Amino acid sequence: MSDQPKPRVLIVDGHSMIFQWPELRALHAKNGAAARGQLVGALTRYQDNTGTHVVVVFDGKGVRTSQNTEEIGIQVFYSKSGQTADSVIERVVATYASKYDIVVATDDHMERTTVESFGAAWMSSMQLALNLRDADSELADRIGRLKRR
Repeated sequence: MSDQPKPRVLIVDGHSMIFQWPELRALHAKNGAAARGQLVGALTRYQDNTGTHVVVVFDGKGVRTSQNTEEIGIQVFYSKSGQTADSVIERVVATYASKYDIVVATDDHMERTTVESFGAAWMSSMQLALNLRDADSELADRIGRLKRR
């Protein structure tokens, strides 16, 4: 057995976050793509600031599950028509929980129970918002210290 820690992965239920965060919910009412883009941007900064690999999953409308890997490395999945983001998240967790330290961010309590049964941890939308804010603050502090040198 290896003493190496498992790589950390954060899987985010995209629409759960959008509809729980007031600023993104308001933006989504006007422009869904802009709300998704703002969430992806915040999650990309989080990945860059923490080294945690981030995957965000949105409910989609296509004929198959699709994946877009942003140039900077965050993975964005869209479920296929008739499939929920939850089912994509569950499949990913069931497949990779033994290899990775996975945390799923969702406010769906059934989803929480399911991913925990597969070995992943769970985080609420409020906790994720706090973690994103803290990571941004830590980066700003590091930049400030570098500038003062």
